[in-house]
Amino acid sequence: GLSRLEIRAMDTQTVSTTLPGRAYLLNNERLEKAAVRIQSWWRGNMVRRTLLHAALRAWVIQCWWRSIQAKTLEQRKRLALRLYTCQEWAVVKVQAHVRMWQARKRFLQARQAACIIQAHWRWHASQTRGLIQGHYEVRAGQMELDIEILMT
Repeated sequence: GLSRLEIRAMDTQTVSTTLPGRAYLLNNERLEKAAVRIQSWWRGNMVRRTLLHAALRAWVIQCWWRSIQAKTLEQRKRLALRLYTCQEWAVVKVQAHVRMWQARKRFLQARQAACIIQAHWRWHASQTRGLIQGHYEVRAGQMELDIEILMT
């Protein structure tokens, strides 16, 4: 744009006309005011354009940052879900092993009780039904067994 000094240098005429109560501006003063208005309009446009570009750049950066934050949050959620799932499976496995151990313990107790009952029953049956007598011999890798049961 043209500066005020350049506009003054261009117009060398200084015609001044006055009417009662009003003074008209000289030609170079009119040009100077017009140049100032054009320059201020242009500078305003340039400032608004610069601010618009800065705002758009800031908006792009904010969008990028929000997407990064969303991805990070999604990764954290997935990791937390994986950890929770692993912990749940670990709990389920521990519970299964404890239940298996308890069931095996009850089974072994029941088996031992059954063996004791059977042994007592066999002893009682042998005492009440008859007498078991017998003898055995071992000959050259063979065993000979004679059992005699007496019923009374």
